[in-house]
Amino acid sequence: MKLIVSILLFSISPLFAASEAAVDINWTFLIMGLLGGLSFFLYGMEKMSDGLKKVAGDRMRNILAALTKHRVVGLGLGAFVTMVIQSSSATTVMLVSFVQAGLMTFTQSLAVIMGANIGTTVTAQLVAFELTDYALAMITIGFMMTMFSKKDTLRHAGQALMGFGVLFFGMKLMSESMKPLRTFQPFIDLMEGLENPALGLLIGALFTGLIQSSSAFTGIVIVLAQQGLLTLDAGIPLIFGANIGTCITAGLSSIGTVRGAKRVAIAHVLFNIGGVLIFIWFVPQLTDLVRWLSPVAAGSGTEKLALETPRQIANAHTIFNISVGLIFLPFTKVLSKIVFKILPDEKVEQGVVPVTWHLDESQISHPAIAIELAHTEMLRMIKILGRMLDVFLRPFLADREEQDRIYPHLSLMEGIDMRESKINFLEQHVTAYLFKISRQELSDLQAEEVFALMSMVKDMETIGDIIHGRIKLLIAKKLRLQEPFSQQGQNELIDFHIRVMKQISRLKSAFSKQKLKKVEKVLRKDMKYRTLETEYRQAHLVRVQSENIESIATHDVHMELMDLLKQINVYISEIAKTMKDIKKNDYEENNEK
Repeated sequence: MKLIVSILLFSISPLFAASEAAVDINWTFLIMGLLGGLSFFLYGMEKMSDGLKKVAGDRMRNILAALTKHRVVGLGLGAFVTMVIQSSSATTVMLVSFVQAGLMTFTQSLAVIMGANIGTTVTAQLVAFELTDYALAMITIGFMMTMFSKKDTLRHAGQALMGFGVLFFGMKLMSESMKPLRTFQPFIDLMEGLENPALGLLIGALFTGLIQSSSAFTGIVIVLAQQGLLTLDAGIPLIFGANIGTCITAGLSSIGTVRGAKRVAIAHVLFNIGGVLIFIWFVPQLTDLVRWLSPVAAGSGTEKLALETPRQIANAHTIFNISVGLIFLPFTKVLSKIVFKILPDEKVEQGVVPVTWHLDESQISHPAIAIELAHTEMLRMIKILGRMLDVFLRPFLADREEQDRIYPHLSLMEGIDMRESKINFLEQHVTAYLFKISRQELSDLQAEEVFALMSMVKDMETIGDIIHGRIKLLIAKKLRLQEPFSQQGQNELIDFHIRVMKQISRLKSAFSKQKLKKVEKVLRKDMKYRTLETEYRQAHLVRVQSENIESIATHDVHMELMDLLKQINVYISEIAKTMKDIKKNDYEENNEK
């Protein structure tokens, strides 16, 4: 940081040299105006982004997760989502979570990253339209919507509009502060020196890295152009430098994150630097193209520059990012392989120590994404329960020798113990993670979903307890009997076990695909299986009454096994009911909107 500040001070030191023109400039107020305007700009952008994410965040994550299998669609989608939420960083954060949650592959995310860069150009285009005169009106309307609206959607939209107004008010402050520099020759000479591509790249990268926002730096460049202080030839290298400088932001944000986030940051760096290295050799051609496409203003000198250049720089920014995206789009698989070579998968030792795979503490402040990560970790819990349930019946149908033959390295009970330990560990950590999410600013629907997920986690943990807590006593009891089930009784237990296994498989599918039809099928089968369990229980009692020796000897174990399977089926249906309630609330809220 000290090095960057030193370079910046050295680069602007001629401005403070003794000069007759400098006498008429109040440097204190100029610097205060610039820094204050920049502060308003950054604060407004943050508030605008937060508001838009709250309005569209859940829907944006659903769209992104569903429509990224085709590269062209991913590119357009990344541009659209970033345009809506006005933050490529927010889009990247969503992508990281989707890759981490297994909703898309890293290769699929690359096209969306390229599209996100295109989406950021909208900010520059809006700034170039000089909407600063309406800044206070935006702030007023946004404030009234935030304070007096009863609907969350309108309040969040008001926050976004107010942030938009603060952003433009900051632009106005910076623009007014820079007016004295229009006649200050040392500063004009410095701006002309920026037509050197290498110097423009360096300053653009350093300033963007310093303020941690390429959009903010682009805004400053356009403000300079609006005062007639910057030519298009000087503005293009600065914009290129901003694309390199924003890689610093991506790199810093990936520190301490999961491996998927680091890969996204590396891809972002390769993509942005690669695009600049291609286009830096064609600045004159790009300049000619932009001038040809952009409107021509009347006048001459500084006045003409002030009228023409802002729009030209915004257009150059858009053309550059669209072109780079289209150039790199066919090579996403190649880029993916390069990134995986730079940062390969870690070799994880397989062991019995329980760990979380998907929970990311850095995403807590992004509730829509954090909920998705918790959801994915819960899907992992269902898979573990499925494995526990799969071996649930085996020890009751085999003697001790057969158990040892099937599980030579790890006894069945040790396997169940290990998985139960994982379930308990995940229940504690997922619940704690959900509690942290609940402390964030949530929409009503998000709050309901968080507490519904807590309920489902507890039900999953209870299923694990049923399998683990009572099976030990039953296995020991069955072995002491040294008596098999009757053939009909054994067939009934196997059949009902298979049906409950299908239920947990349906639950896993419903949880993974988030489809209401899958959930409803679980509930329909639940009612059918409850009736079937009653029939099997009565059939067993009939065998006992008819003095079937095997049925009498194994009566207690048979009845308790059937009861355990019934309880597991009930808890599976309870989880499905909670899922159905979430989907129903989501449907009702979308209809209201």
